[in-house]
Amino acid sequence: MVPFLQNAKNLTDLNLDDNHIASDGYSLIFRALRNSPIERLNCNNCGIESMEIDNNHIPKHLTGLCLNRNKINAYGCRGLAKLLQREGATLINLWLNSSKINDDGVEILVDALQNNKSLKSLNLMWNDISDQGKISLLKLVIDISSITATLHSNHTLEHLNVNYTYSHEIQPDDEIEQHIDMAIQINKFHQLCNPEAAGRRKVIKSHLHSETREKLCRLQGVNRSHYSEIDPLYIPEVLALINQNLHWSELYVALKSSIMILFSTVSRKKCIQQQREYHVAHIDLLRAKVEELDAELAAIEASEGGYVVNVGSESRSIKRRRA
Repeated sequence: MVPFLQNAKNLTDLNLDDNHIASDGYSLIFRALRNSPIERLNCNNCGIESMEIDNNHIPKHLTGLCLNRNKINAYGCRGLAKLLQREGATLINLWLNSSKINDDGVEILVDALQNNKSLKSLNLMWNDISDQGKISLLKLVIDISSITATLHSNHTLEHLNVNYTYSHEIQPDDEIEQHIDMAIQINKFHQLCNPEAAGRRKVIKSHLHSETREKLCRLQGVNRSHYSEIDPLYIPEVLALINQNLHWSELYVALKSSIMILFSTVSRKKCIQQQREYHVAHIDLLRAKVEELDAELAAIEASEGGYVVNVGSESRSIKRRRA
């Protein structure tokens, strides 16, 4: 089969379901396909446990990989991580249902997906994933530990399934999956316009919504933050976010009612000091830019046969006299 695959110039779909190719056979097939136009590869129930694959052997056009009913476990997830972490990753759909994946395997996949911008669908049904593993997936798509963490969560995934039901319906009592679905729906809604908008929406839905924030903090083990803990310098940015979503009346009322408490907990002296530090830093940046421009101007003047004399804050160009 390997010689055939190496010379298959028009092969875009390959189905090897229910063939006991095992891990070694899978690695050989992957290497044979590295220069092919293969886009979808199905290896369900093939006895695969691990994937020792070098980045140079990964098919460049692979967008769909189906590995259901194998024994991938945590060791095999390390091989999958290479697919997801490599530069120019192309994988869009990944099926790993009933593949003996536990919480350790989930952690490996989560780490690989932190900066992945290609994978939109991940299926992990009927694996050995506990609530702790689900919480890791929740943090992947909406990390409540800080506003920055939320903004840098994964905004690419549009489908993430970890439940045990054939109906694909989220159970009413599964709080973790409900919040995963909330984040996924935000990703899906904003994917066509601007992924950054998904990050801003998540901030509004989590940090600025008291009930949701409380639940996410409890699930992720984060000490609940209060509005009064928001740095005053960030208030304009927070208000700008709310202004874009006026229908979130609970946010507006909550922030408005706590605004006096906010400023009463922070001394005016501290606020002024913070503002001064901000402006000093900005002045330093401008001063560095001016020095850079002065150096460039001096080089130009020198090339024209003159030189630059600094007088106070002004620079004067003096032409050399010709003998």
